[in-house]
Amino acid sequence: MHFSRFGRKFQTSSGILQLMDDLGNALASDERMLMLGGGNPSHIPKVQALYRRRMKRILKHKGAFERMIGNYQSPQGEKEFVQALAALLRSQFGWEVGPENIVLTNGSQTAFFILFNLFAGLDDRGVNKKILFPLAPEYIGYSDIGLEKNFASAIRPQIEFLDQNFFKYHIDFKALSITEEIGAICVSRPTNPTGNVLTDSEIERLVSLAKKHELPLIIDSAYGTPFPNIIYTEANPVFNQHTVVCMSLSKLGLPATRTGVVIANEELIRIISSANAVLSLSPSSVGAALALDLIKSGEIIKIGADLIRPFYRKKAGRAVRQLQKELRGVDFLIHKPEGAFFLWLWFRNLPVTSQMLYQRLKQRGVLVVSGHYFFPGLTEPWPHQHECIRVTYAQDERIVKAGLSIIAEEVKKAFHA
Repeated sequence: MHFSRFGRKFQTSSGILQLMDDLGNALASDERMLMLGGGNPSHIPKVQALYRRRMKRILKHKGAFERMIGNYQSPQGEKEFVQALAALLRSQFGWEVGPENIVLTNGSQTAFFILFNLFAGLDDRGVNKKILFPLAPEYIGYSDIGLEKNFASAIRPQIEFLDQNFFKYHIDFKALSITEEIGAICVSRPTNPTGNVLTDSEIERLVSLAKKHELPLIIDSAYGTPFPNIIYTEANPVFNQHTVVCMSLSKLGLPATRTGVVIANEELIRIISSANAVLSLSPSSVGAALALDLIKSGEIIKIGADLIRPFYRKKAGRAVRQLQKELRGVDFLIHKPEGAFFLWLWFRNLPVTSQMLYQRLKQRGVLVVSGHYFFPGLTEPWPHQHECIRVTYAQDERIVKAGLSIIAEEVKKAFHA
């Protein structure tokens, strides 16, 4: 068979394919793999109980279940959910949004596929536009969704060294150059993979740059504000005509429903709705139906603050303390965990690459993600890329504890070989 350039993209391996393949196989098989690599959220009993009660109400209400699974929705998504979310964002955060500013997608990965290819690639003047990531490392899922080659551009961060084996990345604004090649700016907040939370000041500076250069600032808030708000530091939600805010129901405990949310100006919402119609006719309504009551009541904000954030913050603390104890004597640093549910570990002068460490850990039944996958658009060589791994602490405590111990053992072996 002879494939198009688009088809050939999927003949080669990618970081996100390896990640999801590992995740799916680990969660579906009987093998005792310790899954510390993927982004699957925890099964938080009190949160799952809310969705179970909502499903029971759907099943009791005449016709509700049949509509949920049996009717196509508008390409914009389930209307009642969209209207309720717009009302919530206006009342709780003062955002100037209506239903015309919101569209649902079949997961946030689909949203980014649409958004990145709207703003990156060859324009009508023959300029190859790019997505600018002002803070590398960035999300592994961004790397392979551009239809054109070299669709991404990234900036190396400034590094602040902190006490207790912590460090923190900051945007190097002096190195940030907005050329005619840039079609959009994108950041995740909290940053996946590091758990870094861009400060309000950093976001304000990015908004100003976007406004000055008439570019959209895409804020990936899958783990952030307004919900699920898995943020352990001060961070205010931001929306204006120069921002595109992307959210998801996944980290609220509904990853299998594949429900992404995009909030933007009316023109962009119409275009994404059109893309929905072409790509999938309409987005799924299951996630919207399960979360509808929580949106209407505003309880979705409280769930993040009272149940989800404390749950992950406690797990983060336990994981950090274990690593600090078991890696004592090793030259390692942990990115300050400010949000999401990952730890970004940096082993300075690691004698093997992070990909080799990944393979060694996999042989011992522990799955992590090699750090080199998280630098889309960064072209110049940087040893730091090959000295880091991402681990999740979202799994059951037994799995996390056992996996971290094996990681510590293998890292010590690598340094003392």
